[in-house]
Order: sequence, then structure tokens, then C-alpha cells
Amino acid sequence: MNWLIDFFGAAANWSGPDGIPARILEHLEFSAAAFLIAAVIAVPLGLLIGHTGRGALLIVVSANAARALPTLGLLVLVVLLIGVGTVLPVLIPLVVLAIPPILVNTYEGVRGVDADLRDAAYGMGLRGGQVLFRVLTPSALPLILLGLRLSAIQVVSTASVAAFVGLGGLGRFIIDGLATKTYSDVIGGAVLIALLALAVQLAFTVLDRVVVSPGVRQVR
Repeated sequence: MNWLIDFFGAAANWSGPDGIPARILEHLEFSAAAFLIAAVIAVPLGLLIGHTGRGALLIVVSANAARALPTLGLLVLVVLLIGVGTVLPVLIPLVVLAIPPILVNTYEGVRGVDADLRDAAYGMGLRGGQVLFRVLTPSALPLILLGLRLSAIQVVSTASVAAFVGLGGLGRFIIDGLATKTYSDVIGGAVLIALLALAVQLAFTVLDRVVVSPGVRQVR
């Protein structure tokens, strides 16, 4: 507890480019960029594969990759290949980490829609794209949001690796604190990352309540 007081009670930690607000902003920038890139790739791909049934092997590979991916190892590999000095060494591993939960849950959400509902949509004269976006996607939205939430939490929790390549973010408190044996910074940085992950969880919970149809929520 004293370490937390030392960290959060120090006025120097709340101002300047190395202060808590600046580090949180940097952390959110890395996380948001990786998450948005992953969502733009994975959501349309998951919808397409779920709707057509083609490319399901990609889902299996993606799900296995999500469990086996060593993010720090991938970061080191990317640094060796392209060097440092840009944000790419951080974005690439984070995007690769973020894609599988979104892709798998989007696919499962679309494939899990009741077949009778799908047949009824076609029976009403709707075509492939109309069935996908007017019927299947709204019904699959809870699982799609679940995939987005899991991905966002993983990215926010892992974006601290940016500090390993000399970039900012909340990981700086942990890396620099370990280097200088300032353990109040290490614990404070870890607490901030955990709080940020909880904030993401809360934001998606609210989003689920706002955008998911009450009828779909009742079916769940």
C-alpha cells in the first residue's frame, strides 16, 4: 500500500511527458490503433466466412494461434526484421494478437444464427448481402461484441510491450521501475494497466446494452 501511495501521491508523476496522463494517452493510442486495424480486418472476414461457410480452416488456425502466440517473442522478431524507430514493431504483434478473438467470435456468431431464421429471410425475398446485414449480423451482434471486448482487453493489457522497444505507454513505469529498482513505479504501472482493462470491460458492457436489440438479448 505504501508503494501505491508513493506512486500516486508523487506530484512529479502527474505532469510532463513522463507523467501518468501522458503515459495513459500513449498507451491508449497504441491500443486503439492496433484494435481498430484488427477490427477492420477480422469483422468483415468473420462475417464473410460465417455467411458462406468457406475458409472455416482459417478460423481453426486463428483460434489455435490465439492460444499459442508469444507476443513478446513476436515483438523481438519484428524488431530484428524491421528495426526500431517507428510504432510498427508494436502494432504488428498487437494486431496479430487482436485478430483471432474477433474473427472467431464473429464467425461463430453468424454460423450460430437459427437456420429457420435464415431460411425465413430468404423466403421473404432477401438476397445474400441483405440476409447477412439485416438478419444475421444483428442476431450475431452479442458474440461479435464479445470478440471485440476480449480483443480490446488483451490489447490494452499487452500494449505495455511498447516499452521494450523504447516507446511510451504505461509499460514505461514497469520497465524503468525494474531498471532503477523503483518498485512503487512497477506496482503503480501494473495497477494502471489493470484499471484500464477494467474500464474497457465496463465500456463494452455499456455498449452491449445500448446496441444489442432487447429481443436478441432475451434469446441469449
